Amino acid sequence: MRLLIALLLPWLLFFTIGRPIAGIICLILQITVVGWIPAAIWSVYSLSQYNTDKKIDELRSGSSE
Repeated sequence: MRLLIALLLPWLLFFTIGRPIAGIICLILQITVVGWIPAAIWSVYSLSQYNTDKKIDELRSGSSE
């Protein structure tokens, strides 16, 4: 679901992953039609990093038990 949001409304994804300042910057970028593609690429990349960070945190918390 977040991937679909990243492609259609890139700025909204940043708010869902807890990065509101990046979301505002992305919204400004997305307002220009030319900026839509870079905004979508940036949001997909950020989503990938967010998912990787969550997996690393899960592994760290699992190994400390």
